[in-house]
Amino acid sequence: MRRWSGRWGPGEDTEGRSAWARGRVLAALAVLTAGLLAFHRAVPNSVGRLGSLLEAFLPWLGLVVVVLLGLALLRRSATALLALLLPVAAWTYHFGGLFLPGATTGAHDLVVVQHNVSDENADPAGTARALAGASPDLVALEELVPAALPVYEKTLAPDYPYHAVRGTVGLWSKHPLTEARLLDIKPRGITESWSRGLRAVVRAPRGEVAAYVAHLPSVRVGASGLASSWRDESAGLLGKAIAAEKRKPVILMGDLNGTVDDRGLDPLTSRMNVAERGFAFSFPAGFPMARIDQVMARSAAVAHIRTLPATGSDHLPVTARVRWHAARS
Repeated sequence: MRRWSGRWGPGEDTEGRSAWARGRVLAALAVLTAGLLAFHRAVPNSVGRLGSLLEAFLPWLGLVVVVLLGLALLRRSATALLALLLPVAAWTYHFGGLFLPGATTGAHDLVVVQHNVSDENADPAGTARALAGASPDLVALEELVPAALPVYEKTLAPDYPYHAVRGTVGLWSKHPLTEARLLDIKPRGITESWSRGLRAVVRAPRGEVAAYVAHLPSVRVGASGLASSWRDESAGLLGKAIAAEKRKPVILMGDLNGTVDDRGLDPLTSRMNVAERGFAFSFPAGFPMARIDQVMARSAAVAHIRTLPATGSDHLPVTARVRWHAARS
């Protein structure tokens, strides 16, 4: 350690180090954060599914950048401040576009609402009224229990005369529904009754749309990492069903128990477009940390997604605008 002479040089600290010589640990952490943002797919999933765990909370690495920035300013470290340009650039590239304003509303867009209403919801009627108040064309619901289902049906009926329910998922529509059927996305390891998939055709004003509603198995975070094998298997089954779908466009709405960055949802995100604008963190409702309630589309774009006010559920509802071009492909 350099002995202090009692005088500081320009930009030196008490140990005589310049602004470029101090803060190297902070600089290293900044480079590591940038690497995780830019190359999160390189983090292996073989042990505890650490890659998926990182990807579930990937946007929150921006908070790490803010903390490092504060420490770099306190240390007056030019090296750390320069290194922080890397994670700032990586985060902005990955998530910055979600803050941009959405495109002008189109005359033939479909507005959809997606909501896991919770099987413990004490106010299903109030929840249904709140969702209808957003005036969507389609309302997709999960965790519909037999006791609450008649309440949702009665409350939504005036605005949504068409609906289909299979198991614990349902779809309400302002436009006629046809070809409604159960979609089998049940993982092999689940032996009890389990019906969480629905496929129907919506006769929208601009043409028919294949609509899917799904509730993938929950994931758990424990000492051994992320337990998501059932979720991943169910996502694979859902992805195969959508790949085999002949109609265009296709809209998927559901509680997918994963973010769009999570590689466990690759069977879906590799085939479908995700929201172009909006974060819409939906879970948990009390302090939302991730968007696991998703709206995706094929041969169409999800122009914008946002959350709606809290209901009696532990999830926040999300609403999205789906649009397609004049010439469908």
